[in-house]
Amino acid sequence: MENSNNLHYFEKAPIAKAVAHFAIPMMLGTSMSVIYSLLNAYFLGTLNSTPMLTALALTLPLFSIIMALGNLIGVGSSAFISRLLGEKRYDDVRHASAFAFYSSLALGIVVIAVALPLVDFIVNKLGATPDSFGFTKDYVTFMIIGSPIIILFNTLENIVRAEGSAMKSMIGMILSVVVNIILDALVIFVFNWDVKGVAAATVISTLVASLFFTFHIGKRSRFLTFSIKWFKASKEILGNVFKVGVPVFIMSVFLGAMSLLFNRYLVEYGEQAIAAFGISSRLLQMPEVILMGLCEGVVPLIAFTFTANKVRMKHTIQFTIKVILTLAVVFGVVVYVISDHLIGIFTNDPLLIEMGSYILHVTFLSLFITGMTTLFTGIFQATAQGTAAFIMSIIQGITLIPVLYIANQINGFHGVVWSLVIADAVSFFVGAIMLYVLRNKLQTDLESLPQ
Repeated sequence: MENSNNLHYFEKAPIAKAVAHFAIPMMLGTSMSVIYSLLNAYFLGTLNSTPMLTALALTLPLFSIIMALGNLIGVGSSAFISRLLGEKRYDDVRHASAFAFYSSLALGIVVIAVALPLVDFIVNKLGATPDSFGFTKDYVTFMIIGSPIIILFNTLENIVRAEGSAMKSMIGMILSVVVNIILDALVIFVFNWDVKGVAAATVISTLVASLFFTFHIGKRSRFLTFSIKWFKASKEILGNVFKVGVPVFIMSVFLGAMSLLFNRYLVEYGEQAIAAFGISSRLLQMPEVILMGLCEGVVPLIAFTFTANKVRMKHTIQFTIKVILTLAVVFGVVVYVISDHLIGIFTNDPLLIEMGSYILHVTFLSLFITGMTTLFTGIFQATAQGTAAFIMSIIQGITLIPVLYIANQINGFHGVVWSLVIADAVSFFVGAIMLYVLRNKLQTDLESLPQ
């Protein structure tokens, strides 16, 4: 059976093979999601409209917040589910998965009820210019209406991966991307729907993938369920889900807020600066999400071995660090060689290419640091270290706010760009210190568990 094979990777497979089983599908799936994000920008770029590209960049914070709600339930539930599997508490896995499913839909409905009447207010707060206001409003409206589906998709992907079905998780993510790409081409080149079409394509593609995950859970999964009879909001479920999920949610909101704050500062330097940051951010997403896929992919393995095999957990973490370093070096070299050509794919504006290339050069300096920071956060999530995970969720945002203000005052546009690297470095050192401090506590917790 598929689930028995999954347990083999949790318990007995060689470390490199086990990490590959969990991480490679996640890395491929998240990479595909960035590809369709890049293709969104590419398709809109063919229309030679800077306001459309600006609208796409301005809506990143909103999309981050909606995804954050999916992380609130999905990441918190997935870490808990993997620990429960390590303890062989299979009925509790079913309770947790049913809770994740219905809570995600409920959150999405709340988003519609609260945000839809405030569309104009949200668009203004996102920093839309007069030229980009209409395009930004179209995108925001579709994202709000589709929020239950987007949140559910993110949750289901997490809990399917938590039970060890990494390939199914990857297939669902890739399915979403493929459908999105096809729809993007149709809505822009055939139906001429511009930004509205891109937003609608995103929602429809996540719906298709959500149906795939739902079919897997209903027909193929031994441990997961969305049956209402298994729904349970016990104190244990709520505590374990939100202890991990709330820090992840806050971190995701901070990322959206930082993107919004960044756009606010970049407005001073013209729409080209915002568009350049939007393009370079999407390009940077590719290596970032590959490293994120690696780190998030191994979280179920770390969580399972945390309750089952402490030596295996240590070896998993050590091997993952080596892979992060290797990938960061390879990506960094590639980007420094061809950055102008990468930006040039999306625009022929010389100023846009120059600004985007510069942003890429600077932000890639912290690629290894961000990879390690993601791993630290994953370790804290997997081992139920809620306080440490919470600190990791806010430290970058807390650091970036004053650094951004000071750097902008001292060095203008260059200071704004470099502030990201400084905030990343602070997050890395804080995470490393907490992991060092907690190492004895984790060791004690592990030794107290039944062997």
